[in-house]
Amino acid sequence: MPTPPIKLSPSDLTFLWDECPRCFYLKYLHGISRPAAPFPSIFGAIDRLMKAQFAGRPASELDPSLPPGFVSVSEQWIESVPISLPGHALSCFLRGKIDAMIGFDDGSYAVVDFKTSEPKPAQIPFYCRQLHAYAYALEHPAPNRLNCSPISRLGLYVETPHATLAATTSEISFHFRSTWLEIPFHESGFLGFLDKVLALLELPKPPPAGEDCTYCHYRQHAREHGM
Repeated sequence: MPTPPIKLSPSDLTFLWDECPRCFYLKYLHGISRPAAPFPSIFGAIDRLMKAQFAGRPASELDPSLPPGFVSVSEQWIESVPISLPGHALSCFLRGKIDAMIGFDDGSYAVVDFKTSEPKPAQIPFYCRQLHAYAYALEHPAPNRLNCSPISRLGLYVETPHATLAATTSEISFHFRSTWLEIPFHESGFLGFLDKVLALLELPKPPPAGEDCTYCHYRQHAREHGM
């Protein structure tokens, strides 16, 4: 009986893949996930305010260099068809939730991800895989899933707290500096990356842990001490 396609999370293709190949392997081959880490609610609140600010607004408000179009904040779950690559017994599909899109006047689309951090050039290659996964799922959707094609742009909209505008005894207002980081769109390069993902998942045993993976270090410590 054929092995069902493996469901891959776009965010795991960025964070978990880079942090620890062993944890990635254990999660997707054996269902052993890391303990969920708490996510500060303040970042969720800032994210919701950003999305509300730009929903339905012209693309130029994100960045003047963008073509004419309008921002759509749908936060929909998207899912790709199964992906089979030459030379691999395993296949996969992509499922995740997008922040926002831009519908351009020429009929194409952009995938947008909102971030609250300092903008850095290293964020472009770091988040590249996540946004490409969204784009692939939108252009190659599973039945009855969101279908938006063609994707012509990918980008990060990064908000950075910059200065205090006003303060009272009960309220402080902050100014956020915004930066648009364009991510080059190359589907063939993303499929080449998925080739490496499937190769890892087809290994007969888990690969070595990431050098700085505290989860794997804890597991090893527990085994050594009979815990």
